[in-house]
Amino acid sequence: MSSTIEVTSPYDDSVVGTVPFNTQEEVEAALDLAHKTFLDRKNWIPRYKRVEILEKLVEIMSSQVEDLTKLCASEGGKPYIDSKVEVLRAINSVKLAIEHLGVYEGKEISMGQTPTSANRIAYTFKEPIGVAVAISAFNHPMNLAIGQVIPAIAVGCPVIIRPATQTPMSALKVVEMLKEAGLPEGWAQGIVCDRKGSEYLATSPKTSFLTFIGSAQVGWYLSSKVAPGTRVALEHGGVAPVIVAKDADIDAMIPDLAKGGFYHAGQVCISVQRVFVHESIVDEVATKLAAVASKLVVGNQLDPKTEVGPLVNNGEVDRVEEWVNEAVEKGAKVLTGGKRISKSCYEPTVLLNPSEDSIVSKKEVFGPVVCVYSYSDIDDAIAKANSLNVSFQAAVFSKNIDTCLKCVKELNGTAVIVNDHTAFRVDWMPFGGAKESGIGVGGVPHVMEDMSNEKMMVIKSPVL
Repeated sequence: MSSTIEVTSPYDDSVVGTVPFNTQEEVEAALDLAHKTFLDRKNWIPRYKRVEILEKLVEIMSSQVEDLTKLCASEGGKPYIDSKVEVLRAINSVKLAIEHLGVYEGKEISMGQTPTSANRIAYTFKEPIGVAVAISAFNHPMNLAIGQVIPAIAVGCPVIIRPATQTPMSALKVVEMLKEAGLPEGWAQGIVCDRKGSEYLATSPKTSFLTFIGSAQVGWYLSSKVAPGTRVALEHGGVAPVIVAKDADIDAMIPDLAKGGFYHAGQVCISVQRVFVHESIVDEVATKLAAVASKLVVGNQLDPKTEVGPLVNNGEVDRVEEWVNEAVEKGAKVLTGGKRISKSCYEPTVLLNPSEDSIVSKKEVFGPVVCVYSYSDIDDAIAKANSLNVSFQAAVFSKNIDTCLKCVKELNGTAVIVNDHTAFRVDWMPFGGAKESGIGVGGVPHVMEDMSNEKMMVIKSPVL
């Protein structure tokens, strides 16, 4: 029988809720139910009914925006103002799934080009791939759950979501709202379990699609263990680079860099982390960025005035503190921040010229720390930006189109954002990492396609 676990606020460790903690037997039963549901083709949910369910979900979520915002913020630590944006994004993602179903279709395959293909017509159509297992991360508990679960429901895949144990309530709420919207039993389940249970879900032959958002170490391990034929999508982190040319519009750029670096206390896989600035303007850029960072309001995520909330747990504050101290010992200059505020919050920090062998220069900080580096030659800056075995979103700031296009062409990144921060994202665009940063493409329409198989029908007839 399930036990329960307490979910606590990252800010002060106060209990914000309890959820069931599922046993291994319950994990196996959930996957058995999902697999049985998929095999029962006669009771697959027709497309029009899936649309009705998703439309009802939009109604339910839209009527609960305030409650969902507080739920999301309380367990995840993202400030109230940003958590509200997350909830609104989640609602829009459901709408995107509904819209994509309107163009979710196959095509005619040309026949008759050879004697052997004469008197035939062929068409492709989409079918759900099978049971989808979603293992999710803590940093966007509502929107990640929606982004992993809703595409599965839209295309007709039974789905099991295993949220981060630190932030399980939002994902379980999504499953609850789907059932309220009319989704039949077995099509969406939320499971909170240990690593053994997670590995079972990910690697079982009954799982046809694994979507994993989290650490690269865990994701690549699970990917190596999945059953033959299981399709995998992994989303890990980057160490996002930004190239700032000497002709960049500094005053317009600074708010973007600050938002991209300190949003959700830097706990975003595409947060601005490494900013390479031309030597002629590096002091001005670093000083102005530090000035903005120093004025950010840090504190309780449920306070509407808070701009930077706590890190997800106190151990993360310890880790960020150690990494910054190491960078300073190796010569980095602290322009602002550099210290913990409390056991749960760390100051928004700007470091100038950390050494290349500092941890903050090599690994994803996943905290409120932005590093600024001086360069004289843009080719050298691009080479340093590309020196790590990660590839996610990057950015360039310049008024010169040739400079921008050079960076777009030469930076290792699955997306290069021009004159905006690396953390820009909308939920209909392709989104995902390469190299160690992941495999597969996120974004609601793209996930729907990934969760589908294309089947072809060939008809032979003498009258064709």
